[in-house]
Amino acid sequence: MHTQLLTRGEFSWILILILPAFLIVGVLMSASAVAGGEDPGEESAATASPEWFRDAVWYQIFPERFRNGDPSNDPTPGSCLGTWPYTVPGDWKVIPWTSDWYKRQEWEMRSGHDFYHTAQLRRYGGDLQGIIDKLDYLHELGVNALYLNPVFDSPSLHKYGARYYHHVDRHFGPDPAGDTRIIESEDPADPSTWKWTSADRLFLDLISEVHSRGMRIIIDGVFNHVGIPFWALQRARSEGPSSKYAEWFEITGWDDPDTDEDEFDYEGWMGIRDLPVFSKKEDGMPEPVRDHIQAILHRWMDPDGDGDPSDGIDGWRLDVAEHRPLSFWRDFRKRVKAINPQAYLTGEVWWDDYNAFRMMNAAPWLQGDVFDSVMNYRFGDHTLRFFNAGEISVREFQRELDLIHQQYGLARILDIQNVMGSHDTARIASAVVNPKYRLDHGANLQSNRRYLVRRPNASEKKVLRMMIAFQFMSPGAPYIYYGDELGMWGADDPDCRKPMIWPDMKFETETAHPYGRRRAVSPVVADLELFRFYQSLIRLRRENAALRHGSLKWINLRSDERVIAFLRTLPDQQVLCLFNAEGDHEVDFQKLIPASSITAGQLRGGEWKPVSTHERDSGLVVEPRGFRIFQRNIPGSG
Repeated sequence: MHTQLLTRGEFSWILILILPAFLIVGVLMSASAVAGGEDPGEESAATASPEWFRDAVWYQIFPERFRNGDPSNDPTPGSCLGTWPYTVPGDWKVIPWTSDWYKRQEWEMRSGHDFYHTAQLRRYGGDLQGIIDKLDYLHELGVNALYLNPVFDSPSLHKYGARYYHHVDRHFGPDPAGDTRIIESEDPADPSTWKWTSADRLFLDLISEVHSRGMRIIIDGVFNHVGIPFWALQRARSEGPSSKYAEWFEITGWDDPDTDEDEFDYEGWMGIRDLPVFSKKEDGMPEPVRDHIQAILHRWMDPDGDGDPSDGIDGWRLDVAEHRPLSFWRDFRKRVKAINPQAYLTGEVWWDDYNAFRMMNAAPWLQGDVFDSVMNYRFGDHTLRFFNAGEISVREFQRELDLIHQQYGLARILDIQNVMGSHDTARIASAVVNPKYRLDHGANLQSNRRYLVRRPNASEKKVLRMMIAFQFMSPGAPYIYYGDELGMWGADDPDCRKPMIWPDMKFETETAHPYGRRRAVSPVVADLELFRFYQSLIRLRRENAALRHGSLKWINLRSDERVIAFLRTLPDQQVLCLFNAEGDHEVDFQKLIPASSITAGQLRGGEWKPVSTHERDSGLVVEPRGFRIFQRNIPGSG
């Protein structure tokens, strides 16, 4: 999780060369399967997971910026109070959805602050009705699993600092004023007094609409910290050191009533005052907080409390998961799975050493007793470094991915979310325009004024498409950040959180720059050709089980060029994937695959059927920055 106050600065294959005998008998396993003695079709009880995990194509929605389906519930100046920057100009207004992103509105210019200050005060009015209205669009795209950034009641645009966990944000629903009255009639400490607001009920309708389309939905669980207005923190503040809520937080100072100064203070996540952290005492969290979270789990996973979770959410994405001990998450998993054994748990487990570009080995969270998945930023980083920046060789790239597969095991890799970008990184379309910058580094204009904010050109779009294809062909669940399928671009937070580019809207051309610099003029238009490209990859994955369930094996090519070939394999099916990362010439893979390889013989015999139509039909010749996909059924496998 990134917030407006933080800049997050802000495989080796176990067998490097697969034995020729493996190729001859057609035993094609990933390095992790070799290491663990696993077969992709044979999982132990500890690692077995519901089918839908690995059949998922994930789509992340940032609710405030996805679609304004109900302008009558738009935020107000008062709804923005209680979070940074703490004051709201008197002439504040909701920003027009289709305006030039960097263009300052009149109230912003009069505030005397720069773009990145007022950007955190911006609201565009995205809401739950907007998501419901566009479920058919998502179904047409082909995604079948939605992840929503936080939806709980909060004054911030990103909702990572909750005021209440048991209510959806009142401005995401149809009656903010009525919801306020309902909330004020409750005791948030007593679940027996909790009622359903109009926003809550609309969220339940959203869940029902999602499920009716054969899709799943998970939401952000931010259980490490809350917001300043969080009800229990405010009770601790008003009641003083004797408050039973004092133990909920890491309170470092209490107000002295004999002074004018307010000395009340507490530990915030990463030092950010906006995000007070729960205490880490008592094996990771005080029992009263666990009890409150338990009530939250039941409320959203089994809303009517009848023991049937089909009317609830399908799991949780757990924010800054490494900031809570594993013991807490083991207990959390037991509580979640007791409600819905098929619920999906994925954790944000990210940087080990940000300055050293070292991400965490998430294996401790993926042993079967904590999470089902993590956001696999490691995959995205290495993919960008190879295909986009060209800073690592083919062998280095393969070793890096093999290492992840070895550490996590095939069973978990098939369930994992392969992330190329999110609300915390520059968009992939901006990454291809700025290839020299690593994932989550150097893409913030506040610290890097040289970062280019234009849309990608034709050459850069070829790199973009090649990386997306690699994401969809790789083991793991592909993950789309809202709008990437329509070509949205943007630097790191907050620029990656622009309003969704909808085809039915006419947007202002981007000409402004946050620091008044000259920039390329960029028309803001939905890229429907890219949308269809995503559709075709999703369909290809859906129609070829080996891409969802199969192991991976690299084919060792007789080449020093930037070319990659690999197989995805099930007992009855194989998919062959060829990628040419060279930027200036086509490559004939027929000449690169060793003649001794059984794959080469199969290719010559015409057993492989081309299943991608993104390039001209040219045998095994792959154009610069292109790819080709082939499929074959394995005779006698039945």
